[in-house]
Formats: sequence, C-alpha cells, structure tokens
Amino acid sequence: MPDFSPVLPSTTSAPPSPPHSLSAKTITTSPNPLLPLYNLAANIPIPAKFKKAKPSLRLQRVKSKDEATSHDVTKLQTSFAILPSLKQLQTRKWTLWDLQHVVTFGCLAFCLLITPSAPFVKSAAMGLLAVLLAMPATRQFFLPSLPIWVYLFYFFASRFIAPEYRPHIWVKVLPALENVLYGANLSNILSAHTYTILDIIAWIPYGLGHFALPLVTTVMLFLFAAPGTTPVWARAFGYMSILGVTIQILFPCTPPWYEGLHGLEPAHYGMEGSPAGLKRIDELFGVDMYTTSFTTAPVPFGAFPSLHGGDAVLEMLFLQYCFPRFRAFFVGYVVWIAWSTMYLNHHYAIDLVGGGVIAAVTYYIARTKWLPRPQLDKTTRWEYEYVEFGDRPRVALDEEYGGMGLGLLQRRGSDEWTLGSSSSFDSMSRGDTLCGSSSSSPNILSPTTPNDDHHGGDLWSKVRTTSPRAAGLTGVVVEEEQREVYVR
Repeated sequence: MPDFSPVLPSTTSAPPSPPHSLSAKTITTSPNPLLPLYNLAANIPIPAKFKKAKPSLRLQRVKSKDEATSHDVTKLQTSFAILPSLKQLQTRKWTLWDLQHVVTFGCLAFCLLITPSAPFVKSAAMGLLAVLLAMPATRQFFLPSLPIWVYLFYFFASRFIAPEYRPHIWVKVLPALENVLYGANLSNILSAHTYTILDIIAWIPYGLGHFALPLVTTVMLFLFAAPGTTPVWARAFGYMSILGVTIQILFPCTPPWYEGLHGLEPAHYGMEGSPAGLKRIDELFGVDMYTTSFTTAPVPFGAFPSLHGGDAVLEMLFLQYCFPRFRAFFVGYVVWIAWSTMYLNHHYAIDLVGGGVIAAVTYYIARTKWLPRPQLDKTTRWEYEYVEFGDRPRVALDEEYGGMGLGLLQRRGSDEWTLGSSSSFDSMSRGDTLCGSSSSSPNILSPTTPNDDHHGGDLWSKVRTTSPRAAGLTGVVVEEEQREVYVR
C-alpha cells in the first residue's frame, strides 16, 4: 500500500521528478501534505485513447477572393466594365518599368503632332483607344499590342517630318564599314548575278514572310506556348521596331540599291525609293505589289538597322525558346532572309548585324524579366496549371497539394499594365520562393534550365522565420494541440 505520510521539507535535495512527466512548469517544494498525491498521479500511466495528440505544425492554404486557381492560368477576361478598371488604375503601384508606357504614349503624341491636322479623326481615334484600354476584355489584347500599332503609325507618319529637322543622309558610311569588316561588299557580290528561280526563293521570306510571320508567330505562341508568352512577344516586337525606326530617322543611311543607281553622290530628302530586286517579282507576275510602295516609302534611307533581319532574329529567339525541337528550322529561316535581303539589294550585311543585335538585346531583357518558362511536356496553353516568369529562382513544390507550390500563382486583378502580366494571373515577381530564399528543386518547373544548382534546407525552420507575405503564402496556419500539464 502506498505511503501517504507527509513529506517534510528538505534543504539538501529536491523530490525526484516523475519519469513520464510532461509538465510545462515546476512547483517549488513546500510542506503541503497533499503533494504525494500529485506524485502518485504523475506515475499512473494514461491509456493511449485518452492522450492528447502531439503538437503539429503544418501549412494550410487559406482561400481568399483573390486567390488564383489552375483554371485562371488560361482564363481570359470577359468583363466590359470600365469603372472597376479605372479604380484599379488609380490604386496601382507604378514602378520604374512602367516608363514603357511613357515611351509608347510619347511616341503616339509625336505622331499625332506631325501628321496633318484632323482634330475630329484624331479625337475619335484616341477616344476609341481609351475605351479599348479601359475594358478588361479588350485591354488584354490591345494593351500588349499597343507598341506594334504605335510602331506602324510612327513608321508611316515619319514622312511628315519636315526636311529642315532631319539629319544628314550618310552615303559612304555603310559601304566603308562593309569593306572594313568583311573585306568586300557582300550585297553587291550576291546581287551581281540574278536568276528567276533565285528571285522567287529570295522573294518568299523577304516579300511574304517578313509581313506574315509576326502574325503567325503570335498565333503559335498563343495556342502552344505558356500562357503569358504572347503579351511579352508583342511588346518586345513593338518596342524593338520603334527603336529601329528611331535609329533610321536619326541616322539615315543609303541602302545598296542607291549605290547602284547614284554611286556615292550625296543624297537628299525628297528622292524616291526603289524596290530594287523586288521589281523583278512585279515584272514576273505582272502586278504592282512592291514598285509603288517602295518608291513612295516613308523612310527610303532606313538601311540601318535592318528590321527584316531584326524581326527574323526576334521571331527565331522566341520560337526556339518555346519550341526548342525546331531550333534548326528557325535558325535556317534567319539565314534564308539574311541572304535574300542582300540578294535583292536592299541591305548591307552590317545592317543585318545591327538589326540582330537589337533583337537579341530585346529578347534577353524580355526573357530575364517577364517571359514565361515553357514546360516541354505541355502541348497547348490549356494544359498549363501554373507558370513562372523570367529567370527567377524556381519555387519548391508542396507535396500536400499535388505538386503545386503555394504562392506560385497569385491573382492581382486584371492588371495588364506590367510588361509580363497576363489578364488574370501573375507569378512571384520578387523572385521569392516558398521558403523565402532562392533555393529550388532541380529538374522541376523549368525544363529549359535543368542544370541549376540545388540548395537543400530545412523547410519548416525557414517558414518559421519568414512572414507569409515574403514567402508568397496566402495564409500560414500553425495548429498546436494543447498538452496535458502535469504538476510536479
């Protein structure tokens, strides 16, 4: 029978601790005669079915009205409401990259200024543009493509720039650079001997492909590339073209056909352009497809840089990034159109190099910051459940939710003003990962860069030290069951 005699206080030693005590606090020794009862209770085992569950720590997704689902990745906006869009625009946090809109609308304002006066037509056009940009259903298409429309307007409106404001036309610069860099004038060599079959082969990429492939590329990227690729492509194409036309206006240079017609005589504004080798195509088919358009071209002395070469390089870079299996075909097209521009006597080789450099820089900026990463196991855009933008640290997968990392895709409303944003989704623009660091799992989420280093780490310890906002989580719920408290 247990001994219920009172325990006298001792100054030499404390009473022994129960072997299975889970007490969170300690009762100091006192001459309480009931203390042995507590010691007895501590030594009595508790059946398993009456024990409390061990404390647990887990992440739980807290759904919110702004949370994106897998269907939001491919979803398009269908709302035509204008007032919510205006409110979003008022509360939007602008960044340095939004200067792109200053460039776009500044170029548009310049075109409206130099074109002939037509206040009613211009006001109606700007009002229609404002409505299209205010409605989410139309903004998702017209805002990304706005640089392209501005580029076309800019190109055709440049004919109205007064000659007194135009710079000097350079006649000898490009032939001299051609001889210095390559030792000969490649364009004159390739165009010295012409044949009908070569004319047709050169006409296909230069006279047809250059005008049709931007649209073909847009359709291919929209249907088969990662969601959000098409807006990035449209803006990259538009801004590269605007830059190319600006260089042609500020640094006008004569093309090879001018040297064949006028030698190295000084050129002046008002001189007609020339279809060069494309004239043979008009004569072959008996139609006027190029003679009139090239003779009255808005920028007849826009040899450098070659937008035929720049467009082809940009198309190749985007397409080979999204469809790497056909990389050789895309590169072959660039070589094809480069030969055709020189064979038809429209550009020097240095012009093609200049256009290619501008295209490569534009593509690199777009890919680094905003271009969605392709997933090579997906065939169409509708198979994507999530996307990542740019060369960002990849997000660790959460096994509890079928391999979809938390915070990987978040809705920020219908905000297409940011360069890489889509109509209904955005990704981790800050480059944060689930653990709040740049660590990632290898060979996931980005099949085009499988050789990135993998830095392991303790998931839970990082979550404890990272705020939900920094970790990209909608919500972090820490559940801890209460423990039985035993008093010593």
